[in-house]
Amino acid sequence: MATTTDQVYNATTMQASPKGKWFIVPTENLSTIRCGIKVVEVLFSCVAFVVEEIVSNCSSCGPLYFFEFVSCTAFLFTLLLLILLATTLHQKVGITSWSSLDFSYTIGMAVLFLLASIVFAADNGGTSMEQAAMIFGFMASIAFFIDLGLIYKERGIPCKNRTSQPTVNSAGPLPEREKLNANETD
Repeated sequence: MATTTDQVYNATTMQASPKGKWFIVPTENLSTIRCGIKVVEVLFSCVAFVVEEIVSNCSSCGPLYFFEFVSCTAFLFTLLLLILLATTLHQKVGITSWSSLDFSYTIGMAVLFLLASIVFAADNGGTSMEQAAMIFGFMASIAFFIDLGLIYKERGIPCKNRTSQPTVNSAGPLPEREKLNANETD
């Protein structure tokens, strides 16, 4: 039986997460809608990568290899980000600014995927597999841009929203650390 002290101590020091649950959406970092969008990003990136891998020969391989790199990177890293944000694992990684990381990653991947899809569309062999990979690349780009819009709608630009450290007023009281340092010099 828990005592009153244990109840007060546990309520203030222990993380309030349901026991046995590993999938915790929605969270402060990932809403239910954005979780669905991230799943779509993972699926479209995976399909674009797999279909691109089926292409047997290429007339100009540079755009194909660039598209392959971007689609594989998008698939793996978006899956990793989704797993981290949708579970309690993000608390164990040691990153404190998940919203800034998610925003930066999403904008980077949206631009890269769009660029890779455009380059691949401009220079490919015209096979049905290349066309399908290109379509899924554009669909993944759209999903990343939708995700970016949802992040902006929910939080604005997270990199700009950082609060600055409070400045010490010379007329006001010193912070505790400075008081301790002042006592050490005496």
